[in-house]
Amino acid sequence: MARPSKFTAEIGDAICERIADGESLRSICREDGAPDKATVFRWLGEHEAFRDQYARAREAQADSYADDIADIADDKALDPNDKRVRIDARKWLAGKLRPKRYGEKIVQEHSGPEGAPLTQVVLFQLPDNGRDA
Repeated sequence: MARPSKFTAEIGDAICERIADGESLRSICREDGAPDKATVFRWLGEHEAFRDQYARAREAQADSYADDIADIADDKALDPNDKRVRIDARKWLAGKLRPKRYGEKIVQEHSGPEGAPLTQVVLFQLPDNGRDA
């Protein structure tokens, strides 16, 4: 069967549903009868509704990866190193897809030596030219 090149809502729905379930676009597009990745990217540029649906599917994909983490951690059949690699990959992907929810929280605090408050240092002072402030 030839790869579809014309966008339909049914094809868009199927792609987004599978992405939301955790599948990669690459694996979806490898299947017989599926559109090529380049075609899907062209559709994303041409169809605003599909673009919005795809963005929501990617967010849901992050949630799917987060759900996978618990299943992987509880799988007694997996080697501990295999678990670690699988979990780390899903954590990284989820953090990139939904950084506000799953990303690393980075806090920057500005303080002086040993946590003391910052002090203002005046390097030079302009002459007041006889004016009263």
